Amino acid sequence: MKIVSCDTIAAISTVIGEGGIGIVRISGPESFKIAEKIFRPKTKKKFNELKNRTLYLGNIVDSKNDIIDEVLLAIFKAPYTYTREDMVEINCHGGLTAQKRILGLVLDQGARMAEPGEFTKRAFLNGRIDLSQAEAVIDIIRAKTDKALSVANRQLTGSLSKKIKEIRSDLLNILAHIAANIDFPEEDIPEADSEFILKEITVAGERVKELLKGAGSGRILREGLSTLILGNTNVGKSSLLNALVKEERAIVTDIPGTTRDIIEEYIDIKGIPIKIIDTAGIRQTSDKVEKIGIERAMKHLKEAELVLLMIDISRKLTRDDKNLIELIRDKTAITVINKVDLPVEVNEDEIEQLVPTERIIRISALKHEGIEELKEAIFDTVTEKMGFSDEGLIAAGERQRKVLQEAHDFLDMAIDAMDIHMPIEMVELDIRDAWEKLGEITGDTVSEDIITTIFQKFCIGK
Repeated sequence: MKIVSCDTIAAISTVIGEGGIGIVRISGPESFKIAEKIFRPKTKKKFNELKNRTLYLGNIVDSKNDIIDEVLLAIFKAPYTYTREDMVEINCHGGLTAQKRILGLVLDQGARMAEPGEFTKRAFLNGRIDLSQAEAVIDIIRAKTDKALSVANRQLTGSLSKKIKEIRSDLLNILAHIAANIDFPEEDIPEADSEFILKEITVAGERVKELLKGAGSGRILREGLSTLILGNTNVGKSSLLNALVKEERAIVTDIPGTTRDIIEEYIDIKGIPIKIIDTAGIRQTSDKVEKIGIERAMKHLKEAELVLLMIDISRKLTRDDKNLIELIRDKTAITVINKVDLPVEVNEDEIEQLVPTERIIRISALKHEGIEELKEAIFDTVTEKMGFSDEGLIAAGERQRKVLQEAHDFLDMAIDAMDIHMPIEMVELDIRDAWEKLGEITGDTVSEDIITTIFQKFCIGK
């Protein structure tokens, strides 16, 4: 897929705000002409004599020839650029005013403001990367752990694309084998071998299934595992959050109902991003604001993938505690017995009999005792109970997982059709649907609407 852009785009590619360096990026056929109008190199060379991929010191000037900023500028000649178009990058000082003034000058000279992800979209449309590689770019930007970054980088190099293309190639061979028999029955072509076709479909289905497993683990790396701290008021939920993130993120007081808003923080447990959610203590209350906090906590409980049920061992179990125990019976959960440094008021045997969890961890959140054991328990739960594995990891988003599942379903339908001896033309349709679905991952058979939706999730300037 290749296009020739008729316009030139520009955007600030670094985070807006104060910093050492800010980058204004330009891409398109007029990039060099625009840069020449506003850049005055301190070298004696003329603009058209500037070397490719070389930084040049100079000034950005306005229409009155007033200096806006001293910058380093580099030109990148097509097709060996990020977008496969002529590109210019202006490295200016990182202040907001300088970046906006330079971008404004670029736009005044004929460029237009880039849409979200448009630089990467052009890289895709111009054939430098496929769609799965383009989606890996945003995964790199949003990676929350070293492991997540590594997986996203692997996908950017084309690891997923290669596997998808191999499966599509195998499916295409099956389709060609079937088509030869349907279209040219009078020719001397061996009759379609049902056992061969069934075997090849089954193998392809297993390969898609393996990708689905890797996508499931990859989703955790990509999005983080939603982990809710749940408990009665003053059991130490906020203290636990602070202990896990190793900073005073939540307010801790002896006053019941202090936490009203939902607080979310990410922690890294052996490369797995865990999204820790601290909620209001759940209890019967007449306080209107606290009630809203409790309602939000209940909503997050429904969505949470893992629950840390906290119980205060220094006070008797209440009706609210027992209600919470009932609420988590169908959830993946770890029971956290807190305040073990205080005098015990609850028999641990009673807790063990009541809670539905396999793991019970004893901690003192305030004194940071037992926190490492809790992290180990979280990691073990994710790997053993939730099936997280390093093997075959792919940084697949929801769109890619859905496409893989649909492709797998079509191959299952083809196998079922073979089993009940349906006409081979019906089997062919299911195989073709699977082939086309897999093409949506690499971008070979994807619609313009899907492409637009994907790149709208990117930041402007990437």
